[in-house]
Amino acid sequence: MTGTPLGTAPGTAPGSPLRVGLIGYGLAGSVFHAPLIAATEGLALDTVVTSNPERQQQARAEFPDVRLAATPDELFDRAAELDLVVVASPNKTHVPLATTALKAGLPVVVDKPVAGTAAEARELAALAEERELLLSVFQNRRWDNDFLTLRKLLNEGELGDIQRFESRFERWRPKPKGGWRESGDPAEIGGLLYDLGSHVVDQALVLFGPAASVYAETDIRRPGAETDDDTFIAITHTNGVRSHLHVSATTAQLGPRFRVLGSSAGYVKYGLDPQEAALRDGLRPGPGWGAEPESLWGHVGSGESPVTGGGRPEPTLPGDYPAYYAAVAKALLEGAPNPVTAREAAAALDVLEAARRSAREKVTVTL
Repeated sequence: MTGTPLGTAPGTAPGSPLRVGLIGYGLAGSVFHAPLIAATEGLALDTVVTSNPERQQQARAEFPDVRLAATPDELFDRAAELDLVVVASPNKTHVPLATTALKAGLPVVVDKPVAGTAAEARELAALAEERELLLSVFQNRRWDNDFLTLRKLLNEGELGDIQRFESRFERWRPKPKGGWRESGDPAEIGGLLYDLGSHVVDQALVLFGPAASVYAETDIRRPGAETDDDTFIAITHTNGVRSHLHVSATTAQLGPRFRVLGSSAGYVKYGLDPQEAALRDGLRPGPGWGAEPESLWGHVGSGESPVTGGGRPEPTLPGDYPAYYAAVAKALLEGAPNPVTAREAAAALDVLEAARRSAREKVTVTL
């Protein structure tokens, strides 16, 4: 919803920060959502939901004033005391928890993937629209430093007409870590296709528009692994751009994060945005947040590899994960645009579902 403030809970005093209930305090909740919520003007982390005693202790140590709840039901029993619910629990819980929150009259942020299918995402979007409530999807990689820099280059026409976009989110993790993210149970919505694939597909659609066709290869390479850990997705966009997307846990030598080839020049960028590592290390947004050293800047040029000295260094814009929750607060308080809609997330899920079918049936899927 845009144009009209979406309001706050009845008990919220004018000018008071919006009270946020966070469901889940694993990797997503503790590393990404809680620190970013706490750093956002206009938002206050009110309640953390986790049944794990160690995580409860961690939440209380990091945010002494936070209230704790052991179950989502405890949170929803006092829905009138909250202004926003953030769902950062395992993937299979996203749809039921978001549905409950919306039916309780609460705006919702859901971690990616918002759902297991595009149809479920669109059902959630319709419910939010019917209730006139914000439903936003946490696609933080839209605020990665390299992505922001690439958008600037595209807006300035620096590369000419784009022909191919190569994006890699690769890791070297030769032994499975276990847990629901690597479970072979389809109900868990695990595997890299839906984990890292949600990021690279979303970025490709934001940059180059709708997909016309999808081809994919998915493999299970590590001994003991139960779901895809090495996946390739090829998208042909309706405008003719081809996106080649790689997500992997089995890459012994990492490729460039981005290689973008245009009619005038190309852009090559190595290395991941530093914000996740900073958040994991306990650092918090402040002056200099999201900046990286000049030695890691990408290169723009033509005719030669940056490894052999080709191209000029392109200053990397600072990454800006805090911008996501700042936009959420502005949407709720001022009626500004939703930073990531559920319908945008559904379009990415269309691609992920097509990729899964393509890999299974060894066909190219037309959308």
